[in-house]
Amino acid sequence: MGKFVITLRKNGEFQFNLKATNGQTILTSEGYTTKAACLNGIESVKKNSAVEARFDKKVASNGKPFFNLKATNGQIIGSSQMYANEKNMLNGVASVQKNAPEAPIVDLTAE
Repeated sequence: MGKFVITLRKNGEFQFNLKATNGQTILTSEGYTTKAACLNGIESVKKNSAVEARFDKKVASNGKPFFNLKATNGQIIGSSQMYANEKNMLNGVASVQKNAPEAPIVDLTAE
């Protein structure tokens, strides 16, 4: 089963990564100024990952495909890595859809 991992950035912001069962990061959040906002972001991923239309599939300027997961209001709540090809990117979307809804939260910022 996948998991959400909360970490602290060098600038003091909180961020989360959704990791697949194999430990690979499949979705990374923006930076949040509070842990509460970061936890809200995780809840938003859990809800929105079930909706195919929330995945915005794109191609970077270097030609590599990636995706953003968007909330109902259109705000990006997580971004994927760059993939070698579209098939791998679509597998990444499927992995987020499979792992996010039930993923536990591991807080590495807790003392």
